[in-house]
Amino acid sequence: MRRLSILIVLLCFNAAPLTLLGQGSDIFKDGLRVRLNDQDDAFVRFLLWNQIWARYLETNPGTQVNGTPVNSMFDIGIRRARLLMYAQVSPRYRIIFHAGINNQTFATGGVPNGGVTGNGGDFTSGKKPQVFVHDAWNEYDIVPEVKQPDGRIQPFSLTAGVGLHYWNSVSRMTNGSTVNFLAIDAPIFNWFTIEQSDQFARQFGLFLKGRVGRLDYRMHLNKPFATNAEPVASARPVAVDNNGAGKAAYGGYFMYQFMDLENNLMPYTVGTYLGTQRVFNIGAGIYSQQAGTRSAVVQSTDTIIQQHDIRVLGLDVFADLPFGGEKNMAVTAYSVLYLHDWGPRYFRTVGIMNPGAPDPEFTGQRSETGAGNARPMLGTGNIWYTQAGLLLPKWNNSKVRYQPFVAYTMQDLEALEEPMGSFDAGFNILLDGHHAKLTFQYRDRPMVVGGKSAGTLGEFILQAQVYL
Repeated sequence: MRRLSILIVLLCFNAAPLTLLGQGSDIFKDGLRVRLNDQDDAFVRFLLWNQIWARYLETNPGTQVNGTPVNSMFDIGIRRARLLMYAQVSPRYRIIFHAGINNQTFATGGVPNGGVTGNGGDFTSGKKPQVFVHDAWNEYDIVPEVKQPDGRIQPFSLTAGVGLHYWNSVSRMTNGSTVNFLAIDAPIFNWFTIEQSDQFARQFGLFLKGRVGRLDYRMHLNKPFATNAEPVASARPVAVDNNGAGKAAYGGYFMYQFMDLENNLMPYTVGTYLGTQRVFNIGAGIYSQQAGTRSAVVQSTDTIIQQHDIRVLGLDVFADLPFGGEKNMAVTAYSVLYLHDWGPRYFRTVGIMNPGAPDPEFTGQRSETGAGNARPMLGTGNIWYTQAGLLLPKWNNSKVRYQPFVAYTMQDLEALEEPMGSFDAGFNILLDGHHAKLTFQYRDRPMVVGGKSAGTLGEFILQAQVYL
């Protein structure tokens, strides 16, 4: 009864993405953990973290903040604040529960009637954000990876699970942990259904995961969240998210590991190991849903509603290679190609922690991506993303490490008249590995006018991250 009480209390704490603990740190080891028996094969482990952003950004033309026209702005906000609980109920059975908040600024990210800050307590209010569930699933090891009681690693493993899960398909970064990114954040198009047919990159579903030798696999059969955007009738139709009653989505991601085998107890893949592992992987994946979008085409005097299947393919390669002996240097590199088909001219934009809104009195040239810091995200077409970083040698035996990085994105989308490229550059100051770090990054953001690039604007971001 006492063990059950402990488990219920910790379940109520909520939680956030778990990866290998202690990357780049000597003190965290197994993290915060409560044993439920003397054999140590039933326990609860939980994590908590904050990622705080301070930014200076140039806003897209025609932006207002809290009713005031602006060309640039400074703010401080919460990118992520979360808690995660992982309960090993028995040697084969686990419960995962994860909740928190995201993207709160001084004027946005709050709840209705949260206060007069921002726009008077409507959905763009900045106060009292809603804590919500990110992950909630149960899983069972049908064929455990570690054979009991001798502890041998088996050549084949299989785990089945069900719930609101993060065992995603298509690419490594679609499964990425958010506590050990190389850059300050993901490019967001890696979560291609984000906040449309998913709940912050999660869907309800059944999943299978495990290994066959050096091949890591994860597959799912999901029920996407309902979408109901109404298409605008046109002679050149544009697909929008509208999946009706919602057919099932299926997908998988398969990753061959040439060097060290990565931990796959949890779905969250590592962005950079900081010289603690030697990894070289290639991967491929697919996501597909029938009738996931709709468009409306005008033919003569009739408007015809068309349904379109969603299909996203991904090919990627990841390397994290330590070198330099006692200097403990490491190079990290990742490259991914996404092939998207969402229907004719499907196009989405996104502005992370966007405090801006359209200025109705603006008479100049607006960016077709929207107000604030909105930029092209994804659409029918192809996207190539590459990033690389270098962990610099230890300095006078100091625990602090430095890791500069760069990233480049090329988007060739049907809705745009020409391909568009953008870059990111910055560096990590690792005070205690990923457990305590500062990240500074400059982001280049394209403006879009007439489907073509109309110059770029910039964002300077400083992130302070701590996770336990």
